[in-house]
Amino acid sequence: MGLCIGSLGSSIACLFGNAFCSLCCAACPACKGSTSSRIAYGLILLVGLITSCVMLIPGLEKTLAKIPALCSGGSKLTNLVVPSMPSIDCQKIVGSLAVYRLSFGMTIFFFILSLLMINVKSSKDFRAKIQNGFWGFKLLALIGLIVGAFFIPEHGFSQTFMVFGMIGGFLFILIQLLLSIDFVHSWNESWIDRVESGSKKYGYGLLFFTFLFYALSITGIVLFYIYYAPDRSVCRLHTFFISFNLCLCFVLSIVSILPQVREHNSSCGLLQSSFVSLYVIYYTWSAMSNNPNVACNPSIRSIIHPGNSTTPSPTPTRQQNIFDPITIIGLLMFTIALFYSVFTSSRNHRAKKLFLSSSNDYSTMLDDASISSDRNLVGDDEGEGTRQHVYDDESTAVSYNYSLFHFLFVLATLYAMMTLTNWYEPAKNFSTYNNNYASLWVKIASSWICVVLYMWTCVAPALFPDRDFS
Repeated sequence: MGLCIGSLGSSIACLFGNAFCSLCCAACPACKGSTSSRIAYGLILLVGLITSCVMLIPGLEKTLAKIPALCSGGSKLTNLVVPSMPSIDCQKIVGSLAVYRLSFGMTIFFFILSLLMINVKSSKDFRAKIQNGFWGFKLLALIGLIVGAFFIPEHGFSQTFMVFGMIGGFLFILIQLLLSIDFVHSWNESWIDRVESGSKKYGYGLLFFTFLFYALSITGIVLFYIYYAPDRSVCRLHTFFISFNLCLCFVLSIVSILPQVREHNSSCGLLQSSFVSLYVIYYTWSAMSNNPNVACNPSIRSIIHPGNSTTPSPTPTRQQNIFDPITIIGLLMFTIALFYSVFTSSRNHRAKKLFLSSSNDYSTMLDDASISSDRNLVGDDEGEGTRQHVYDDESTAVSYNYSLFHFLFVLATLYAMMTLTNWYEPAKNFSTYNNNYASLWVKIASSWICVVLYMWTCVAPALFPDRDFS
């Protein structure tokens, strides 16, 4: 009995300690503790995103109401009355309001960790053990914050948190833009190196994706003029957005192939400009979809099935639909950007310079080299080479900034919340959602900033030849 209790106690201790990740992935190869921690936090955010999507499933409230004693005080079973039980208001655990409250709990969780991890230098700091361990306690704390968020009175909560969501979502869009530009530069450099080494298929691949991105961008522009600016006198704002962003895409494409730019920055090319152009076109579409003027903002359903559309209501409201193409694309971009930042922050020097670098990269590299040799020794001990070993790679210096990492997740949570709710302004009963100009300008400004950031990466080496932009 004592042996069983001891084994159970040790298992629980592992769950709440640093061995949590290794227990979950015993068959995985050895990995760095910093990498496994980032992956774990990313999975926590991904589970929250999936839960939010479930909360927005149409008809979920009616389904929950059918469960006995869940959404009512009691139920009759076999002619017996079940005593009154604490019931749940099903309206509070589904819909946009539930997404707001779940996101609020996750935002507070990551914000507290961001404050707690300020100025952590190495894994010898006790706070580093909180960052990389105590997973059971952290999960319980997160669940407690989320549950507590559902008891916050509604008086102004949704409207106030929507403002924080717009600000945080806008900041995450900027970070997402930086990551996207970094990704396309890395992609181009990698394939150009393979082409120069004699592999022609990568050259054909560059041509194919460049043509594809430009074709999608041009198709989008044409469709925007047809459906989002049908009457130039009424939809002047949309006409301006489409025409202006079309000119910007043309300018950035020309800048990418200028001889002066290519001389100082060989990584610029048409692949990057086509990718950025498509990115700008997406945010133009997303911005126009938040225009309160319904005459210039048709629903996707009315575009696909024009015969089933009816006369637009003068009240600019929409029923929430999590299967809206704009929302789906936004969530895919969010997921890719999130895990790209998680996996590249430790090995991509440009990504580290953005916001995740530690203060002592040289010490970190020395530490990584010593840990790698230790890892090989550990893998051979007792014939356990196939078991995963999560080893400490930050005993000298952390490989990424803990505080900024969690602040990034704060912004990511707010962006996911706004994307799931289509950046709409919530109505009082949360059964309808209002388009608003604030979200429109946030997204259109993001498209312009994207162009500025990309053009800066192209022209900066030519303007400042004495500086190292590698």
